[in-house]
Amino acid sequence: MKLRNAAGAAVAALALVLSLPGTSLAAEGGFHYKYVDEAGREHQVTLHDPRSGVCIDLYGVGSDDVPPGYGPHNDTDSWVTVYRGADCTGAEWRLKPHGKPARDDLKVRSVFFDVAG
Repeated sequence: MKLRNAAGAAVAALALVLSLPGTSLAAEGGFHYKYVDEAGREHQVTLHDPRSGVCIDLYGVGSDDVPPGYGPHNDTDSWVTVYRGADCTGAEWRLKPHGKPARDDLKVRSVFFDVAG
């Protein structure tokens, strides 16, 4: 009888743990930036629900061999740190959740979204 009670309590505890909200692995919303390609055409890129807790080198500008992106806009629910260099290096700035677009003179190559708790 004690074994049955212990097994029932373990199953109930597991169900409770699985029903609790976990740590978010993605920021919800969009992160936008602009860049100019080799032909001189401007592009706007949006990261939809970007992954949190890892450094992201941005498409088209994530290498120090090309001009950086600019004018980042954090329209996600997470704080983001934008970096002037690839691999989340160099000068950095914090952008608040659902903030206004930054000026075009703010250059960016990589980003890091905070993990929501």
